[in-house]
Amino acid sequence: MHHATDNRPATAPDRGPAADRPRTLLAMAPDIADRLFTEEQRTRLARIARTDPHLIADDLHSPAYATALARTEVLLTCWGATPLTAEVLERAPRLRAVVHAAGSVKHHVTQACWDRGITVSAAAGANALPVAEYTLAAILLAGKQVARAARRYRELNGTPHDWRTDLAASGNYRRTVGIVGASRIGRRVIELLRPFDVHVLLYDPYVSGAEAARLGVTPTDLGTLCARSSVVSVHAPQLPETRHLIGAAELAAMQDGATLINTSRGSLVDEAALLEQLRTGRLDAVLDVTDPELPPPGSPFYTLPNVLLTPHMAGSFGNELHRMAAHALDELERYGAGLPFVEEVRPDGLERSA
Repeated sequence: MHHATDNRPATAPDRGPAADRPRTLLAMAPDIADRLFTEEQRTRLARIARTDPHLIADDLHSPAYATALARTEVLLTCWGATPLTAEVLERAPRLRAVVHAAGSVKHHVTQACWDRGITVSAAAGANALPVAEYTLAAILLAGKQVARAARRYRELNGTPHDWRTDLAASGNYRRTVGIVGASRIGRRVIELLRPFDVHVLLYDPYVSGAEAARLGVTPTDLGTLCARSSVVSVHAPQLPETRHLIGAAELAAMQDGATLINTSRGSLVDEAALLEQLRTGRLDAVLDVTDPELPPPGSPFYTLPNVLLTPHMAGSFGNELHRMAAHALDELERYGAGLPFVEEVRPDGLERSA
């Protein structure tokens, strides 16, 4: 988390106490706006900003929003926001800041924003929490072999069975867990694992030995991590160099009965190689993301018994959206008070982020 000392652009207008409510426009998909704010949060938004909470600019190219955009000082964005190209910014001469009520800003904050000196905040920290919680649950359930036991239990259909022998290899006592990527989410998973009696390995070429020691993990290369871990959880960003980071060699190195968890991006895993391993029954997988995002009809991921496939739901869903909204409103209020953002996004930090 970056704590800036002064992230307000020099061109930002001066405000006295009577004018400290920045003129703000909501820019996102309308269905997201309907879910993002509680009534209490809408009331707070109206108190801290000059805005029409019912005006949702889903397409900033549209003439319908031209007047509002021309007067806007802060854009409050979420999923479905229009990319802020130079063309869009030309119609927003007063725009000074973008407050994003979600994680990554790569989809809508462009180089033109940085060239204009626009200040950007994101709720990546708030969005990381449910992903880490999902991952923790998946790690612990994998260690207990819950999915395999549940399948077998159904198949037996009331037939007595020696479960102590069948599940002799299960349990989370001194289990080795491999974390691929010390991203914000990866670090939160490491933090959540601390109360448990597990050994955590970390692969991240940007983390020094000293930093790994502070995190309480053992740094190692990717091949060793895959070979030694009962559970491998992927938290690296999607970058050209991380495509198929978990490839055929890494999957072949994993222990029999090990589980691969991917809550990052589908492209980080060579899915053809993964399917080869899954079809043998040697590995299990928990996949919240795939490549493509929606597996095509007939994909083996839908039917393989050793795959838990979920619809990219590890991030903020349901009432978790309100956590991101609360963070965005905190940042907006700080901006109105002339204070720096708590979670400012800087262009030099985007290269290694999701």
